[in-house]
Amino acid sequence: MNREWLYGRQAVREVLRAGRRPVFLLRVARGAQEHGVLAEIMTLARRKELRVEVVARDGLDRLGGNHQGVAVQAGEYPLVEFSDLLAECEQAGPAVLLLILDQIQDPQNLASLLRTAEAAAVTGVVLPFRRAAGITPAVVNASAGAVEHLRIAQSNLAQAIEELKRRGIWVAGLDASPDARPLFDTDLTGPTAWVIGSEGEGLRPLVRKSCDVLYSLPMRGNIASLNAAVAGSIALYHVLYQRLNG
Repeated sequence: MNREWLYGRQAVREVLRAGRRPVFLLRVARGAQEHGVLAEIMTLARRKELRVEVVARDGLDRLGGNHQGVAVQAGEYPLVEFSDLLAECEQAGPAVLLLILDQIQDPQNLASLLRTAEAAAVTGVVLPFRRAAGITPAVVNASAGAVEHLRIAQSNLAQAIEELKRRGIWVAGLDASPDARPLFDTDLTGPTAWVIGSEGEGLRPLVRKSCDVLYSLPMRGNIASLNAAVAGSIALYHVLYQRLNG
C-alpha cells in the first residue's frame, strides 16, 4: 500500500474524522500546545489507538508545506469508481449536484473548488484521467481537509457526461462564449452537474459540445473573467441558493 504524509491541523483532523484512509503514524512537533484543533486531533488519535511520535519541528519541516506542527502518515487518497458515483446519484434523486472539472491544473484552484464543493454538499466530483492536478497532500492541505469527505472519481469526461444525461441529470457548462446563457436566468433546482473548464483554455471542444447548455457569469467591471475556482464556486452556490429558496 502506498503511503503519504498529510500535514496541517485542519487537514489532519479531517483525515482522522472522515476515517476513509488507513492511518499509521501521527507526528507532533515538540512543544506544540494541545488545545483547539490539535486537541481534537489528539483525541481522535487516542480513539483510533494511533501511534504518536513527538519530534523536533525541523523533522516536520522536511515534509514540506505549512504543517502547523502536525502530520499524519496515511494511505493514498481513496478515489471511487465512476459506477459507484452513479449509484450514489440514483440514491440522491432530485438532490443530485455533481462537479465535473475539465483539466484544472492549478492545485490551489482545485483545492478551492473542492472545498466549496464539500460546503455545498455535492454528490460527487469527476476528474479526467490526464492533464489535471491530482489529490496530492498539498491539495488536501489547501482544501483544509474538505477532500476527505468527498466522493471523487476519474473518467473520460465526454463519456461520463453522456451517461449522466441518459440518467436524467442536466449537465451545465460554465463558459464565456457568446452563445452562453446568463447564469442567473435559469432554473437549476433539478438534478444538475456543473462542468468547469481549465484556467487558461476553458472547456475543451468535445466536453463543451457534450453539455446540455452553457452558462456564463455576468461581467460588469473592467476584468473580463474570473479564475476557475471563483467562477465554479459561484456556480455551485447559485444552485444551492435556488434549492434553498425554491
